[in-house]
Amino acid sequence: MASETESSTLPKGTVPAGTVPAGVVPTTEQIRRAPKVLLHDHLDGGLRPATIVELARETGYDALPETDAERLEVWFRESADSGSLERYLETFSHTVGVMQTRDALFRVAAECAEDLAADGVVYAEVRYAPEQHLLGGLTLEQVVEAVDEGFREGERRARAGGHRIRVGALLTAMRHAARALEIAELANRYRDLGVVGFDIAGAEAGYPPTRHLDAFEYLKRENNHFTIHAGEAFGLPSIWQALQWCGADRLGHGVRIIDDIQVADDGAVKLGRLAAYVRDKRVPLELCPTSNLQTGAAPSYAEHPIGLLRRLHFRATVNTDNRLMSGTSMTNEFDQLVRTFRYTLDDMQWFTVNAMKSAFIPFDERLAMINDVVKPGYAALKSEWLFQNTPG
Repeated sequence: MASETESSTLPKGTVPAGTVPAGVVPTTEQIRRAPKVLLHDHLDGGLRPATIVELARETGYDALPETDAERLEVWFRESADSGSLERYLETFSHTVGVMQTRDALFRVAAECAEDLAADGVVYAEVRYAPEQHLLGGLTLEQVVEAVDEGFREGERRARAGGHRIRVGALLTAMRHAARALEIAELANRYRDLGVVGFDIAGAEAGYPPTRHLDAFEYLKRENNHFTIHAGEAFGLPSIWQALQWCGADRLGHGVRIIDDIQVADDGAVKLGRLAAYVRDKRVPLELCPTSNLQTGAAPSYAEHPIGLLRRLHFRATVNTDNRLMSGTSMTNEFDQLVRTFRYTLDDMQWFTVNAMKSAFIPFDERLAMINDVVKPGYAALKSEWLFQNTPG
């Protein structure tokens, strides 16, 4: 897996600016208005702090560390900044704790769609684990239906506010539990009712994806789509198993593929067999820069593997992971990358098209989103500089 199969030389500096004048990078406001595509976002990781406080009061959940929305928001961010994936995951006990009723799930899903649309996201696949929302007496089916109704309501509210978004759900099974096949079957039953695919999530160490082979084999027989959290905290074996044993369509994170890439002092690059396979097969990487910094998968934005992966033309995408815990948004993720790597709108479009190509909706719909929504949106933004210095 670590043997070298390919050699190349990195281009100097960043990628070509393309049609944007050299040295011109988008402003934060342009980044916000740019059409963005999100493939890796957790429903229980993106609640509004005020909503958590209100739902806790309504449902009788009394374990919140703070009952003031602003202080609670700070608590989530500080707790998630520990550098440990396991401690990062502990913060979800409170968000999941207030998401145990139909009304709560509906509200959270509707607000999720609204918030993403207001941030310029035009297509999103939002994941959640139905098995974690049964404490209030709901069935798995009732959970899925409540979330779907919430997403549709959020899309309607966004439209009324002048934004367009389409949201699909990914049903997640917890890798430490034993319900993966059951959740995979649930995802298949609802595949034409808002659910676009399947995922497994949770701590990687000690819970390899191969524990759930029956679920993945079932989904492949049903011609259904799935992604797998892999290569976030555990490394190359996790990625290898997700692809070669389980047959994942995408890698949730996949950031540790960098461990199979060597960069010499002179800039020469050598890819190991696994890294070459991932690039050659165009395996989508659901990269989440801010989240990766929090869990210790990368030390800084400047040292995040996304810069190298972009330059080597991997199928890299930009994602939020958990907007509440990371205090982030798609605008913030791209803003950080623009500041760090001097990315232009052409680079943003490249990441966005990558994501749309990798979505779990039909090909013709993906193509229409790229040609009729994404590319025209970026073309309009890229032309704005022409009018900035028009004489009055």
